[in-house]
Amino acid sequence: MNSETNASKTMEFFINCNTSSLATYTAPLDKLKAAHLYRRLGFSASVQTIDQAVGQSATALVDGLINEAVNMPTLTAPAWADWNNSNYPEDDDARRALRNSQIGEWKLAYANGLINNNLRDRLSFFWSNHFVTELNVYNCNSFLYYYTDCLQRNALGNFKTFVHDIGLTSAMLFYLDGAYNINNRPNENYARELYELFSLGEGNGYTEQDIVETARALTGYVDRSEIGCSQVTFDPTKHDSGSKTILGQTGNWGYDDVIDILFQERPNEIARYICTKLYEFFVHPDSNDDARNAQTIIQGMASTMVSNNFEIAPVLSQLFKSQHFFDDEAIGVIIKSPYDLFLNLLKETGFFYDDSVMNQIIETTRMLSQELFDPVDVAGWQRDRTWINTNFMIGRWLSLEFMLDGFYGHNAEQFRTFAVEAVGPSNRGTSNPRIVVEAIVNEMTPKGLLTEADFDNALSAFTIDDIPEIYYGSDYIEGGQGIWMLDISPEVPFQVYLLLQHLARQPEFQLK
Repeated sequence: MNSETNASKTMEFFINCNTSSLATYTAPLDKLKAAHLYRRLGFSASVQTIDQAVGQSATALVDGLINEAVNMPTLTAPAWADWNNSNYPEDDDARRALRNSQIGEWKLAYANGLINNNLRDRLSFFWSNHFVTELNVYNCNSFLYYYTDCLQRNALGNFKTFVHDIGLTSAMLFYLDGAYNINNRPNENYARELYELFSLGEGNGYTEQDIVETARALTGYVDRSEIGCSQVTFDPTKHDSGSKTILGQTGNWGYDDVIDILFQERPNEIARYICTKLYEFFVHPDSNDDARNAQTIIQGMASTMVSNNFEIAPVLSQLFKSQHFFDDEAIGVIIKSPYDLFLNLLKETGFFYDDSVMNQIIETTRMLSQELFDPVDVAGWQRDRTWINTNFMIGRWLSLEFMLDGFYGHNAEQFRTFAVEAVGPSNRGTSNPRIVVEAIVNEMTPKGLLTEADFDNALSAFTIDDIPEIYYGSDYIEGGQGIWMLDISPEVPFQVYLLLQHLARQPEFQLK
């Protein structure tokens, strides 16, 4: 299957036909729905974790994951968290090398958090694509640390507090020119993005004059010190102390006032905008006006957000426990980002990885246009369809094949171990390859393969020509002798490797 056909086939999953409500999903979770929960609330999970979730209630699992996320500490501050340019070598090459080393260290720490921290860093990663900054623009490692810390601290906290805090990080102040916003020369960049991207949505509930007046209120956070990469602080002499009218309210407003007025005057618009983004990220990318039920769900979420004074956790709790979230039409309808692609593979197979493998993932995702801490622009990665254009699809295939090659070369037997775990204890000695292929397909794809012909192709990839059909068990082929066995036959690791290579090119593998 070529990349254009694959991309076209994947597109077929995008129509939002989910008619379920926000009422609580009460049935015990089966394997399909447990895997769905972990793929959306984290970067998937191991066979054992999903098996343990089977039979549990959505309420218990979601409460556990949310409590874990809320109570999780942020990444430990690195030694260079408060460095400025005076702490680096004067030699240009040495300074550049040290900066790059620190960035690599931090990216590695954060990427390891993505794979281990479930909902907390699934969300901090989401928010990094909402409150966008670009490291290559502000170019200060200490700023990166405090920006990341803000994302993690507020990931499931209060959205109003989040908006307030993120706007005062030096990363944001430099990225959107707030650090140059002075009383006699106001810069409108941050004021515009505060409304357009961070809180209300483009053209929704504000005017150009509101932007002008807000920019004046945000002046003064410009004290940058003479030493580069020093944290920005407030200089009251550079603040515009005149009267401003913002969203209908007039007074001598400053930064805190802007946030208070915004959430006081536009609570419903903010909640609707943010809940739409959360819905599209966690449930389905299609939330347009034609999808009437999606709009009803989003309105329900928004009402919950407003009634809980913009606390994020209650909104997510309501959504993740709902019949709407667990509806079959919500499963397997979001295209995996590059990070989903590789981290899900690690979690679902249980293959060995170390810092070298994680650094390989960080570099590969960069080549696939998802560079950590450097979204493409202020609007962030657009996700979904953009991940599977022709060039990226080929890159996804080749990079997955390269990674699987590395796993096989490191320890081929881990491919057998994965297959044995996938089929479960009762089938570890099976001589029926259909049982093995079905188990692996179900572990690696949200809903299995689309057609029986697709499954037969996967089965053919697994049952290699070197093994005569007569060797397989009688459940697979009439008269089979069952000489081949999953847990002992020497060919099994290579067969699982070939199957995973085959699955990695299927449209269903690109979805979560």
